Amino acid sequence: MSSAELLDLWRQALTLLVTVAAPIVAVSLGVGLLTSLLQAATQLNDSTLSFVPKIAALLVVLALGGGWLLDRLSQHVSQSFDHVVEIGRKGTT
Repeated sequence: MSSAELLDLWRQALTLLVTVAAPIVAVSLGVGLLTSLLQAATQLNDSTLSFVPKIAALLVVLALGGGWLLDRLSQHVSQSFDHVVEIGRKGTT
């Protein structure tokens, strides 16, 4: 396995990681910002006020986009295994 092929596999994996994690992180950031503004405006400092809305929003994101996320991950794993097998065949010939 050459270093260029290995770096290409890592680049694809990191790109997929960013693609899959972006919706989850963005929703968590947005909900956290809104709850922080609400806490600052009302001067309520309860730990559950920041935790429960984030969990609820993340469950909604996973319910709506979970199929797409799982599909992307499974496609990447399948392509990576095929690529590794192809590289192994090149090395034995």
